[in-house]
Amino acid sequence: MVERRLEVLPDADAVARRGATMVLEAAAATATGFALAVSGGRTPVRMFERLGGLDWERTAIWQVDERVAPEGHRDRNLTGLLAALPTEAHDRVRPMPVTEPDLEAAAERYAAGLPPAFDLIHLGLGDDGHTASLVPRDPVLGVHERDVAVTGDYRGRRRMTLTYRALERASLVLWLVTGADKAEMVQRLLSGDRSIPAGRVQAPTQLVVVDEAAAAR
Repeated sequence: MVERRLEVLPDADAVARRGATMVLEAAAATATGFALAVSGGRTPVRMFERLGGLDWERTAIWQVDERVAPEGHRDRNLTGLLAALPTEAHDRVRPMPVTEPDLEAAAERYAAGLPPAFDLIHLGLGDDGHTASLVPRDPVLGVHERDVAVTGDYRGRRRMTLTYRALERASLVLWLVTGADKAEMVQRLLSGDRSIPAGRVQAPTQLVVVDEAAAAR
């Protein structure tokens, strides 16, 4: 059974603060290491900037997805992530190997290094209902035997992404969504609409944190 709980906050900054609080609480609740997977976007960058209290020595950060682009490119989620995190956290990040020539083999190696389950996975929500790089009409939506897969071209880039199988093993999925352009998709996510990729995420415990614009009906 999937539980999707909704929290509506005033603005994007409040959403980012709440996200940081949830990450810190999840980390404090783990007895050993803290396994975190993060997506890209503006709101999560604000969240990363507020994680100064995290014990980096016992934290490992994986990427939920990444665009196939050169190292340091502005299209890379990793670029924004590293800019937002303190320097001491950089060696705790496990980047997706999207610059390797054989992307399928690289995805397989990345999958082999994932934890058995994530303590928290942060997800965003696209205006077309995609999450991670699980994008509409791409064959990646049907990949159920692997934890990491590579998409076709989507908005100008191929991407590497965690699959539904990996997402569903999370102790908590934390959605951070802002902006009026996401309002329709938020409602469809909350209703479990499987016609959008986000609606197919079946992790048992999900918290959907949105700003007032994204919550408008």
